[in-house]
Amino acid sequence: MPSLPRLLNQYQYYTATFHTNRVDFWNRNDLYKAVGFKTYYDQAFFGKDDYIAFGSSDEVLYEKTLPELVRLDANSQPFYAMVISMSAHHPYHIPEEKYRMTLPEEYEGTLLGDYLRAQNYADDAMGQFLEGLKKSGLWDDSLLVFYGDHQGLPMYTLDRKEKELLKSLIGHKYDYVDMFNVPLIIHSPGGQLPKVMAGTGGQIDILPTVANLLGLPLKDQLYFGQDLFNQSSNLIPLRHFLPTGSFLNDTSIYVTGNDYEDGSNYSLEDNRLIQNGSTKNQFEAGQLLLNLSNSYLRQLPNRDDSR
Repeated sequence: MPSLPRLLNQYQYYTATFHTNRVDFWNRNDLYKAVGFKTYYDQAFFGKDDYIAFGSSDEVLYEKTLPELVRLDANSQPFYAMVISMSAHHPYHIPEEKYRMTLPEEYEGTLLGDYLRAQNYADDAMGQFLEGLKKSGLWDDSLLVFYGDHQGLPMYTLDRKEKELLKSLIGHKYDYVDMFNVPLIIHSPGGQLPKVMAGTGGQIDILPTVANLLGLPLKDQLYFGQDLFNQSSNLIPLRHFLPTGSFLNDTSIYVTGNDYEDGSNYSLEDNRLIQNGSTKNQFEAGQLLLNLSNSYLRQLPNRDDSR
């Protein structure tokens, strides 16, 4: 299966992934082999101390990961490490001793309040990790890519009070555009990157973007995304958390109805419902991309790890 770790393996990178949950959760024990990771670190490595929701806290994750990265860096072989943090993940319940902020009283006991506390704690733990990278010398010698998972605070689970609190906090109604606006931050010590990338992108674009920054050719590599530094337009079909047929383009999020004509367009600029934010050609192109992806996955051979 084409993937960033498999691509990097071809260029003699050592590839590893770090996750504090059990490796069999979401079949990652099979997934990691399929996408080409050389090794993984899971709950067996991190233990069960300081547990939050799915695994050990982000502090434990980073504290135990950093020495491994330093060890890998001491070898002559370049390495790629994917580090997955989970303390900020739903259901956002962190223990009181992890609180790093004081919330206004009206936020107490709400999903929104729990979300803010969890993100604040995760940011604090990340900050400690970044300081560790700088002290170890890894910061100045590494391409670092930070990105968010599928979505932010799920709008479907907010009650009326939480929606009003969130509206007063961000200055407008929280909607699809806010929910799907997840961070992508790239630190490259060897190159001058723009402070802000204004274009549209998604996780599918990470492989070609990172390959470009590392100077790796993609001539014979199958991939579906685009290099975000060298594209003027983008179209990203969405099949999870929105009805299949929805997509993201350069100006709006299109949420499909029964067919293209009864769908809705939400402006990326201000969340407003707009007319002519997308085209039927884009709708059909999105379906084609999904069908190509489905077709490729169905043609992959079954793995036989018994040999």
